[in-house]
Formats: sequence, C-alpha cells, structure tokens
Amino acid sequence: MDFEALRAFVAVAETGSFTRAAAQIYLTQPAVSKRIGTLETELGTRLFDRIGRGIHLTEAGRTLLVRAQTILSQVEDAKRSLPAQSGPVSGELSMATSHHVGLHRLPTVLKRFREAYPAVSLDLHFMDSEVACAAIQQGQLELAVVTLPPRDYANIERVRVWDDPLEIVVGRSHPLARRTRIKPTNLVGYPAILPGPGTYTREIVLAALAPIRHELNVVMSTNYLEVLRMLAGIGLGWSALPRTMIDDELKVVHIDRVHIRRELGIVLHRARTLSNAGRAMIATIKEDAS
Repeated sequence: MDFEALRAFVAVAETGSFTRAAAQIYLTQPAVSKRIGTLETELGTRLFDRIGRGIHLTEAGRTLLVRAQTILSQVEDAKRSLPAQSGPVSGELSMATSHHVGLHRLPTVLKRFREAYPAVSLDLHFMDSEVACAAIQQGQLELAVVTLPPRDYANIERVRVWDDPLEIVVGRSHPLARRTRIKPTNLVGYPAILPGPGTYTREIVLAALAPIRHELNVVMSTNYLEVLRMLAGIGLGWSALPRTMIDDELKVVHIDRVHIRRELGIVLHRARTLSNAGRAMIATIKEDAS
C-alpha cells in the first residue's frame, strides 16, 4: 500500500475537503483525487461518499482512518529514529501548548529556541491541556507543554517543569475580601467562577475542596484563566487562579488547611522516539526554568 496515498486519504478525512487536503500536503487537487481513487481501487471499496458539495467517510473509510493514522505515525517515528542523535537540529517540530502556558511561560523559551535552531520549522498549536494530551496519546503531536494531568494516563510521560500554586481570590469589593481567614464552608454561600468542566485545573481545585465540592454554586465556567481573573475582579464571584496572575484588583482569601497546587510541564508519548528538534526544545525549556 502506497504511504503517499494513505497520507492523502488521512488529509482529506481530517480536513473534510479535497481542496484543503491538497494545500495541506502540497499537491494539486487532481493529484489528491487520483491517489484516493487508486487507494479505493486497491482496497475494492469506496472510502468517501460525495454528497452534494460535501464528502463523508464511509464505514470502510472510518475503519481505515484509525489504521492509517497509526501507520503514518509509526513511519514518521521510524524516520526520526534513523539519524544519529548528534545530527543537526532541523526539520519540523509539532508541539502544543495551552493558552496560559504559552502566554506566561513560553515566550522566552520560543525566542531562545528560534535563535539557536533556525533550521527547525515549528508547528505550534494552542489548545486546552486535555485536548493536547489526547493528541499526544494518538500520536498526532511530538510533545506538549501544558498543565500536567493530575493522574496517570496510559503511554503518557509527564515531565514536571514548573510548580504553579493556586489561590482562592475575590474582587476587592467582595464580602470575603474583608475576611482574613475563612473555613471552606464559607465559600458555599457565594457564587463560584471556575475553569470549565473536564479540565485538569477544575479537577485539581475541586479535589482540594473535596468536602464541599457538591455544595458549591458554580455560576460560570471558562477555560481561559485571564477571563476568570476579569470576572472575579469585577465582583461576579470567587475563583481560583495561579499566584502569578493575581493583581491589585484581586484579594487572596486564605482558607484553613486548603492548599491548591498544579504542575506545569511537558507531556510525551512513552513509545515515541523524539526528534533532535524535540530533544532540543525540552532542553531549552528546562534551561529556562532552572
């Protein structure tokens, strides 16, 4: 089976368009169509239904997509394992970061990396930490710099780089701002503004507030910590934010025996061979954090 035909098939399936797929893999649209046609002939089945102006994977196409993604990932992994580790740092580095880590931890890292390794083509994706970890598991990215999962995942290696303590905060006009120290139960009577459901940060916050987690009045959620800071600052409720984000518009509420801490760092697939560019990026991150 032709790897290039598989690559064209995956591109069409992921983009939902022959035109976008052609641009993604630097081919003409007729060339992509020809490769898909050859693949369908070889397999003896249709892979896409062309309905109107749209295309849809057939059942056979959906089955092949999972296998094709795995095959192409293994081929790329084999290519990366061939050059000597002392070889030049070049090629493409596909990585992800969360918006918070990308804005607050990586700017100097990326600047230093670009200056030191100009031959590397950096394919950087901004996404939620949970989505990035799923992409690492599926072999779609080489590494991610995100909030580390608070629990173990199959085939995922977590490399802690930064400790990121969180504090319960309110706006200066909030009733809790006048209290020097409170009990966790005091939070129940006030609206909460927390990271979105399913996020690692929300999971960490609720675990720290385990005795009252089901009594909390969560009125708003967002995955963007900068938005949480704004909403808490104007008095719409209490929230939990990294210490590094707390400004003069916020007041830290000290809670007896409650300590909230998350870790930021690098996520890798245990079975994936890192490229020279990937190893260089990890080294640059660790040097910047030291």
